[in-house]
Amino acid sequence: QESRLVELPYSSFDDDDDDDNDMAEQDPGVWYPDPPKPSPFSRCMRYLAFLWNLLFLLLGLLTLAVGVWGLLTKSSLPGGERGAPLGSDPMLLFLLAGLLASAVSLAGCLGALRASPCLLRFFLGALLVFGGLELLGGLLLLLLRQRLRDALRDLLLLCLLRYQEDPDLQFLVDEVQRSLQCCGLESYRDWESNLYFNCSSPGVQACGVPASCCRQPLQGGSVPNAQCGFGALALGPAAAAALLHTGGCGAAMAAGLRGQAGAITAGAVTLLLLEAVGALMALRVLRDIMARS
Repeated sequence: QESRLVELPYSSFDDDDDDDNDMAEQDPGVWYPDPPKPSPFSRCMRYLAFLWNLLFLLLGLLTLAVGVWGLLTKSSLPGGERGAPLGSDPMLLFLLAGLLASAVSLAGCLGALRASPCLLRFFLGALLVFGGLELLGGLLLLLLRQRLRDALRDLLLLCLLRYQEDPDLQFLVDEVQRSLQCCGLESYRDWESNLYFNCSSPGVQACGVPASCCRQPLQGGSVPNAQCGFGALALGPAAAAALLHTGGCGAAMAAGLRGQAGAITAGAVTLLLLEAVGALMALRVLRDIMARS
């Protein structure tokens, strides 16, 4: 007897599989149920995170606009008045700070609005980096106080030397001397190190100091007298003290920083808390997105 193997066609099994696939395609809800809808609290947290980041986005754009305006204003000045190169321009700090803040806040806004896990992760990572840098800066400030004090002194001396060369430094020095009622770094005699105010200079500002050193810059009028400090370095100590604030700005700034240490600490802690609140909201939105995916 011969045994025969009966081969069944595979098409019948294939047809059954196709029928199953067709049934799955016709009724996908059996295999892939719809994700749960977000709760009202989740939606509220999502929009709150969007508005929170929108506020910081506007602040970042404002800082960016100030930096761009400052650079454009200085670029329109004559070449001899601009002085400082772009790399050391103070307005570049506003530009970079505004650009970074705007980019991170925009990622937070779009991540919360479009429910994008990638943008939210980028936002959380950026906040983590910023918070770490702020904490590191605070520790360095505590550990390297003497070196930072010396660096600040060198910076103030550089501002005195480049007073006429950079409009930003000139404005900064005038505001410091006017608000702290001081003149020079250690005393008003420090202005002799400036090329234009040195007594050997041939210009009209020789043996003078800026008008921001004067005790009464208006001198009875309504318009500041830019020449009130001319010839002050040639006067005796008593006559100079009657005309100028003869104390240096270095000691005045150190005393002011010590007096405002509490306010500075409170400001730094507030900034960290704001970043922590933004990170917690973004983390909650990200968790809700991942739970529905």
